[in-house]
Amino acid sequence: MKNIYSLLLACLFVATSAVAQIDRSKQPQPGRTPKINLTKPQTFSLPNGMQVMVVENNKLPRVRVQLLLDNPMHASGSKAGVENLVSQMMGNGTTNIPKDEFNEEIDYLGANISFGSESAFASTLSKYFPRILEMMADAVKNPLFTGEEFDKAKERLIENLRSQEKSVSNVASRVNSALLYGSQHPKGEFTSIDKAEQLTLADVRSFYGDYFSPANAYLVVVGDVKMNNVERLVREHFSDWQKTTVPNISYTEPQDVPYTQINFIDMPNAVQSELSLENVVNLEMSHPDYHAVLIANKILGGGFNGMLNMNLREENGWTYGAYSSIGADKDVTRFRAFASVRNAVTDSAIVESLKEINEIRTKEVSQQDLVNAKAKYTGDFILALERPETIANYALQIETQDLPNNFWTNYLKNINAVTAADVKRVANKYFKEGNLRIVVVGKGSEVLKSLQNITNPLTGKTIPIQYFDPYANPVDAPDYDKKVEAGVTAETIFNDYLKAIGGKENVKNVNSMMMKANASMQGMNLGMEIKNTTAGKSSMVISMGGTPMQKVVFDGEKGYTMAQGQKMEFTEEQIEKAKKNAVPFDELTVGDAKVVGIEPMDGKDMYVVQMSESSKAYYSKESGLKLKEVEVQKQGEQEMSQTTLYNDYKEVKGIKVPHTITVSFGPQQLDFNVTEVKINEGVSDADFE
Repeated sequence: MKNIYSLLLACLFVATSAVAQIDRSKQPQPGRTPKINLTKPQTFSLPNGMQVMVVENNKLPRVRVQLLLDNPMHASGSKAGVENLVSQMMGNGTTNIPKDEFNEEIDYLGANISFGSESAFASTLSKYFPRILEMMADAVKNPLFTGEEFDKAKERLIENLRSQEKSVSNVASRVNSALLYGSQHPKGEFTSIDKAEQLTLADVRSFYGDYFSPANAYLVVVGDVKMNNVERLVREHFSDWQKTTVPNISYTEPQDVPYTQINFIDMPNAVQSELSLENVVNLEMSHPDYHAVLIANKILGGGFNGMLNMNLREENGWTYGAYSSIGADKDVTRFRAFASVRNAVTDSAIVESLKEINEIRTKEVSQQDLVNAKAKYTGDFILALERPETIANYALQIETQDLPNNFWTNYLKNINAVTAADVKRVANKYFKEGNLRIVVVGKGSEVLKSLQNITNPLTGKTIPIQYFDPYANPVDAPDYDKKVEAGVTAETIFNDYLKAIGGKENVKNVNSMMMKANASMQGMNLGMEIKNTTAGKSSMVISMGGTPMQKVVFDGEKGYTMAQGQKMEFTEEQIEKAKKNAVPFDELTVGDAKVVGIEPMDGKDMYVVQMSESSKAYYSKESGLKLKEVEVQKQGEQEMSQTTLYNDYKEVKGIKVPHTITVSFGPQQLDFNVTEVKINEGVSDADFE
């Protein structure tokens, strides 16, 4: 025992001495690039053109199947939105198996089959793989396109589009692509309610007939399988899939703007600005620049420690995150730097983003940044190799992106070969600071004046602005200096509103109102029930998945909030605020309300009425209806705006009530659909106890 103990001490001394001799003032030299040995999938093809890849992995009794239709890029034009309907309707039974039987069998087997407009996916336990592959093949070859399912899918599409009309992030995503690529280009086109309403079942069948073909199909099978069994099953179930000629249409190549400019889209309900600095990129994965571009983007904004995020978020606190991305594909892609920022700093965020893009173009990045970026790609690559589907995905990319067979084997070697000079070179080539399209989607009344005076830090000149609507159509600059007409007061606006919703006398007869509404949040059903009376009493109950989560009650004199079993009494400030907001219709009493201006919204003029020190209401000059409310709330030293939009007014007992209510607070947005409204019923004193 003593000899063992002495030996341990000796080893410890040697190890400690070795550590002590390390010169920590010098950065360790990177080790050799690990040698990558990628197993190749087993492959075969069918006479109809379908290519099949099989990766055997018997560690778990599971199998995943992926079908990819690598068709030429294509646009749907006036039929945009048909892709959504195809993906919804595929997999809802087949001409051989009714919908209910199809879905019930999949559920019974604990499997999953899903479809995209040009793809399919299935996962299952290996013992059920033969049946699931058979069902998947049947759904691919014999989709059940019925009028009933079409009507349901179309209704869902239109409802989804309608709910996104006021979503600032959705509008930003739409116009970013439409402006950069062009709204007629496959990567720039978008659907609209008008287009969706014109779609027919024949359009769905036509799209399927054009693009669901084995001619460009790749079937990938990964998991607990045997090659000979997979080949037998695939040939049995997919050989009769008839090959057709897929349309191959050419499109005009998108062009960058001739000079850096701001494209502004006014969204009056925006509580923050959506920024995107972008330019067109033509870069294939097989190009020698590819690996250097990955590193350059990683350092600029490809992660939390990127230059953009360190500046806009960590140093200045303007955003939750600022990032960049760049595409590589056989078709045109883009470079994009993006962030959501507070209205007050929209101009500053643009200036600082331009500075960071210029920084990586004009100065060589530090060795530490270079090492960190390479380490991230190395780590992600090695971790990905632990997943069996990675082998199949890499092999699939070699085929679809026309890559050399040793592309992934040499991946880490090529990543580690990137130098600081390479980063600077590709940044100058692909981050086009002189041709950037700076798309800003935000509240013009708060951000436009500062944008009109913004100076490009690289040229010292004012950046020109062009104006577009939420569908990427050019429009005139919004006018925020319109004068309120003589004789227009808060009282006249309120009277027009009361007349528009049913008449002042009818509104006076409302003693109580109850409203129920539903919204979706992170996949959960959010319920809201609001009750209030002309006696100044109010209550609101918020539920999640049918379970009450929060309750706010005011009885006219005092109130409380109940959440997670804890009750918090109202402060004096909350009591005063509740007294003003508890009644069903604020407009019956003018109080201190005053008209403060006219602002555009969706191309229409709105009267802006200051209701209190912290809140404004917006009334349509055309209809008289209240369409928006904005309330400023303080959180510490910061101010946050909550915007509420009112749409889809419907009559209930002679009173028009909004049935779509959109609430935005910071980056969060909730779209409530009103399901029930009761006037002068459904409310009792017990609701306010």
